Parts: sequence; structure tokens; C-alpha cells
Amino acid sequence: MAGNLLIVHGGGPTAVINSSLYGAIRQAQDCPLVDRVYAAIGGTGGLLKEKLRDVTDLPDAELRGLLSSPASAIGTSRDALEAPEYEAMVPILEKYGIRYVLMNGGNGTMDTCGKLYARCAERGINVIGIPKTMDNDLAITDHSPGFGSAARYMAGSVAEVCCDVEGLPIHIVVVEALGRNAGWVTAAASLATDSYAHGPDLIYLPERAFKEEEFLCDVEQLIKTKGHGVVVASEGLHYADGTPIVEPIFTVGRATYFGDVSAHLANLITKKLGYKARAEKPGLLGRASIAWQSDTDRTEAELCGRAAVDAVTTGQSGKMVALRRVPGPNYRCETFLVDIQEVMMTERKLPDEFINARGNNITEAFKEWCRPLIGAPLPKLMDLRP
Repeated sequence: MAGNLLIVHGGGPTAVINSSLYGAIRQAQDCPLVDRVYAAIGGTGGLLKEKLRDVTDLPDAELRGLLSSPASAIGTSRDALEAPEYEAMVPILEKYGIRYVLMNGGNGTMDTCGKLYARCAERGINVIGIPKTMDNDLAITDHSPGFGSAARYMAGSVAEVCCDVEGLPIHIVVVEALGRNAGWVTAAASLATDSYAHGPDLIYLPERAFKEEEFLCDVEQLIKTKGHGVVVASEGLHYADGTPIVEPIFTVGRATYFGDVSAHLANLITKKLGYKARAEKPGLLGRASIAWQSDTDRTEAELCGRAAVDAVTTGQSGKMVALRRVPGPNYRCETFLVDIQEVMMTERKLPDEFINARGNNITEAFKEWCRPLIGAPLPKLMDLRP
């Protein structure tokens, strides 16, 4: 039985969320079980306000621009939803003849996906999740679309910072990375050595409790041996009791606006060690950069969008599309489905084998795991000094 399909974006955008949107729209356009394709303008809030755009007849020549457009082309949201909002969604879906719903997002969105599925299960409406998060903290899936591009940005940008610091070796630079409570994006800075001989000297992750004395000891040793260097730190650094090392500026539900961790650490270096230090905080620049978009990430994001349409139109519901690696000499991923209950609000952290014993850097095992995800080889940065 044919019906209409709705695509909803949720949470922070990425460099490839629009690639999943492209894949979903194109697959739905070609599917005989889909009559019309709608996009919620502004996430779940747009759905509740019935701000739906019919994208069924958009030509491929126009839609292909999504593949190279950052952020969300249909708008996303972080709405705090309660039972009444979920109940209100069902009659809206029925009003527009929507039998298929695709929720594209991260942890919070998969929680929304699961709760909407529970209310739609007896109403003949199928609900499927499409993974998306640059934080890479969704459970079960090998990795999430959005992470590969954020990792590429981090590796390439930190390589450029390292190049700058080596060129004028007079200070310590602290680079702050996004990623909330998981250190995947921070760890990706280690791949800077694929681009430049001198990578980051120290990397601090939220998977390890921050110890100020150890940090200052590490930096002091760096100053003694090199006289300069680059430190990469996660925005989510915290002490052993879970307290953030810098008080968050603003917190609403799961949305936390972290304080300036890099500035705090740079000030510590200057005040406690008496050495020049400065802070860099890429912030949103690293979340949805098309200039640093990974071609692998883009391809897999589109694949997930297409797989979601195939799943939802063949009777699947209450599941999320996930990625797993296909064994073999060359990197390749395939999609599979996982029950939404297994990923709802479950946070995936960096495993111990990816973190060195001291807790201030990354292992080669992580680099080998992450390297295929950032796509084409990074540009090689020259250094003519002996």
C-alpha cells in the first residue's frame, strides 16, 4: 500500500546531513510505494506547526546541490518534547497521508524516533532512524555519518596549526575540539601527522579524568624538550568527580554550551608555568565544513538515506540504519538495521585501546581505524628545515 513519506532533521547539523537528505529524497522519488515526499521545515517543531514542504518533484539537477551544501537545507531543531507533543504528531501525519517517517539525527533524535515509533506502531505508520552525528557517539554503528568530515577537518586544521607553530616556535597553542562527552573528534587530530611531520604533541580526552598537575607536568616537559608545541583538548574535559574543568555557560536539557576550555588551559600554562600560550576554538567551523568534507562520509551518508527508504517502505519500523565494515583488504561499509531501543540515549565512548597509557595521546590503533573515514589523503605540508 502506497503512502507519503516525511523526512525530519534533528540536532546539530553536519557536513553531510544533506547528503542523507539527497539519498532519501532520490530513493523515495524512485520508489513505487511512495506517493509524495515531504520535508519538515525546522525539525520536529516544523512538523508540529505543519510546516511541510513537498519535495517530490524537485529535479536531480537541483537536488544534487545538497551534496555540497553544509548544515541542514530543511532546518533542524532541538525541541524538548513531552508526551503531548508526541501525541499531537500522529494526527498530523495521518492528515497528510504519511505512512513513512525518517528521523535523521543523533542520540536525542533517535530517542525521539523511538518514542514516535511507539505511538505510530498501531496506526500503520512506519518510523526509521538515519544516523547523524559529528560526535560519533551513537551506539552499535561502526561510526556515524558526519564524523568522517569533522575528523577530516580536525586532522587538516590541526596540521596547519602545527605547521604555523613550527614555523614560529615561540609558544604553546591549545586547540579545543567539539564532541561533548566522547573524544572521537578530539582523537582525530592525531591524523594531522598524515599531512605534516609534526603533529599535536598532547591530546586530552573526556574519557579520562583531567588532572591539572599531570597536565602542567606534561606541558612543562614539552617546553623543556621543544620550547613550543600544540595541545588538543576536548570541550568535555572534566575532573574525577565529573565536574567540568570550566563551568558551562548555559545548559538546557542535553544542550550544553561549554566554557572556553582552550582559553582556560592556555591561561593555566601562562600563569602556572610562565610561558606564552594561546587558545584556538574552531567550534562550529569544524561541524559542517564543506571545504573539509570527506568524500567517504558523503557517500556513506547518502547510502544511509537510501537504505532508510528501502527499510521503511518494506515494512521495517522502530529501527535505525547502521554501518558495519565489510572484511577485506580494502575499506568498505554496508548498512544494516538495529532496534531503536539499542541506541536511544546510549552514548558510545572512545575505547581504552585507542588511548595511550598516560591518557594524553592516541594510539596507532585509532589512527588505523579512523583513517579510511576521512576520505582522500590529506594534502602534504612541506618543511625544508633539517
